[in-house]
Amino acid sequence: MKIKTNGIETNYTIEGEGPWVTLSHSLACNLSMWDEQAKLLSRSFKVLRYDTRGHGASSAPPGPYTLEQLADDAKALFDALGIQRTHWIGLSMGGMIGETFALKYPGFFQSMVLADTTSRRAPNAEQMWAERVKIAREKGMEGVRAGTLSRWFTDPYRETHKGVMEKIGRDITGTPVEGFAGCCDAIAQIDVLDRLKEIDCPALVIVGDQDHGTPPEMARQIHENLPGSELVIIPSAAHLSNVEQPEAFNGAITAFLDRVR
Repeated sequence: MKIKTNGIETNYTIEGEGPWVTLSHSLACNLSMWDEQAKLLSRSFKVLRYDTRGHGASSAPPGPYTLEQLADDAKALFDALGIQRTHWIGLSMGGMIGETFALKYPGFFQSMVLADTTSRRAPNAEQMWAERVKIAREKGMEGVRAGTLSRWFTDPYRETHKGVMEKIGRDITGTPVEGFAGCCDAIAQIDVLDRLKEIDCPALVIVGDQDHGTPPEMARQIHENLPGSELVIIPSAAHLSNVEQPEAFNGAITAFLDRVR
């Protein structure tokens, strides 16, 4: 389904009945990244998945984008759907949007899961993301496909799950270059670590133990600065821990949601 919100057309799906839970995907993915989690959560929750600005079937206007803009996109979608409170599960960029949203709209989230994400940009972030955008503009998204898959999954998983690699690879190459570039500009600016103490909702921080993009040390920093949060490190998982180790990921989020409901 599509709806016009905050100046763009947003693609979304709703499944199940119960309290709202919203799933926010990674850069260069789309709402299908959450297929396994949506299937599980829709038994007990009303699950909202949506394509972030610049991704999937949502609009991809020229950037740059900001995390505040992406948070406003989510708020406009909630308003259009009549959602007043929701649980939030965000991975990578989705986690950054969640952090930004929770600070801008306090009290809206009933709980928050921040998976394989960060709250403070690395010193070389702008240069690193600018280089990836340059490759995407010169070679298309095919130019960043192989490198992205190598960061997102461990070597053994990539070797034994060719079908998943093909599917995620198509999601990467299907991402509009303008959307990729706009969101790279946004996430290169993330810097909310010192403000996390302002967030007052139950929170779970998840990270794959082999995530080199947003490593366990970043997750520990979020956990230490987010009052009352819990930390789960998933073995044998890199960046897309929900895809590589769905049983462990699903077990962590369902146990957490059962506690906070």
